[in-house]
Amino acid sequence: MPDTASLHRLLIVDPCDDCHRLLPDLLDAGWDVSTSVLDQARERPCDVGVLRLRAAHLRDPVAVKELIKRSDTEWIAVLSTEELRLHNVGDFVCEWFFDFHTLPFDVARVLVTLGRAYGMARLRGKSAPSLELPDDQLLGDSRPIRELRRLLGKLASADAPVLIRGESGTGKALVAKTLHRQSQRRNGPFVAVNCAAIPEHLLQAELFGQVQGAAADAHPRHVGRIEAAQGGTLFLDAIGDLPLGLQASLLRVLQERHFEPLGGSPPRAVDVRLLTATDSGLAQAVERGSFREDLYRQLNALHVEIAPLRARHGDLALLAEHFARFYGLETGRCPRSFSDSALAAMARHDWPGNVRELAHRVRRGLVLAEGRQIEAQDLGLEASAQDARPLGTLEDYKHRAERQALRDVLDRHSNNFSLAARVLGVSRPTFYRLLRKHRIR
Repeated sequence: MPDTASLHRLLIVDPCDDCHRLLPDLLDAGWDVSTSVLDQARERPCDVGVLRLRAAHLRDPVAVKELIKRSDTEWIAVLSTEELRLHNVGDFVCEWFFDFHTLPFDVARVLVTLGRAYGMARLRGKSAPSLELPDDQLLGDSRPIRELRRLLGKLASADAPVLIRGESGTGKALVAKTLHRQSQRRNGPFVAVNCAAIPEHLLQAELFGQVQGAAADAHPRHVGRIEAAQGGTLFLDAIGDLPLGLQASLLRVLQERHFEPLGGSPPRAVDVRLLTATDSGLAQAVERGSFREDLYRQLNALHVEIAPLRARHGDLALLAEHFARFYGLETGRCPRSFSDSALAAMARHDWPGNVRELAHRVRRGLVLAEGRQIEAQDLGLEASAQDARPLGTLEDYKHRAERQALRDVLDRHSNNFSLAARVLGVSRPTFYRLLRKHRIR
């Protein structure tokens, strides 16, 4: 008998006679099996779930969807062949279930599927904490992202200001959070302010705070973002929108390491690291006179440039799958994969909104997709007729390359087969064999 401590919990919901006949095989394989009706299934914890899906469930699928949404595991549907042929059953099963089985059971296949579902459920449980936010990690393996990670590792240990430059949607806030997490201030607060989102007449009090009674309406003391970030990191996004008057105040904070709240309070010492970000050229703003040159030099002493997504095509599929997993968990649905045409359409797209645009399009695709995969039109992108053409296997590519090499060398050395063979790095008999293989005369 298997060790009870190592048993995996299997819940069979609304079981049929075939399900009951399967019990001895499941027990022998190490499963701790329990059964339940659908209304009580949410109260029964399990590692994997099996639902005997009937026509009644399909006529009113809300209870089934709620069960799967609120459980932290994978579900397998069991149907008769007749039920599987019902209208829209295939789409419903593919959308909500990890896999399905038709009756009568194939015991060996059932056990394999249960094992795969258990493994996937464990992965889902382990990855869920890291997917609380879709932007909580710097994902990608392209050269630009590898170089960015390497640079952030170097800059994190410094305590000097860092200017983060990049187009809208490239992840400037994520880079700032990464610098904070890797720094010695990681246990301190991370306070972010979008300078473009706060009206100019409120921005000074928001940043520097306000003593009690400083304003005409006698508001109580307001703690500014600079003070709130004490001992940690202050991130000012859209720094180019900071008014000139506040630029002078921020420069004094950097130079003298103290600030003055609105209302004439004595200066207060400040210990924060300043990170700033912009999606437009601050150098041009300096030339126009809308940004102080001395502040620009302070902020730009260390800087980071984030590559746009169109320069990171190698990361597209990885990022898209990440967002599909995240939003799949958010909705409680099994994440769909992307069709070849969808991947090709993503590769052609210029991504003016960068990673933020990709996240929004994937979320849209999960909602609109009707088949097993997300298609280009679900993402709001145009598919090409060439996308439907199969790419071929690696052997196909090798075959075409070999044939092209023979044609190229014959174009240049058609009167000297010995020289042609030497150019290709093969013997003369091998050269003749390749000509026969490709039917080249």
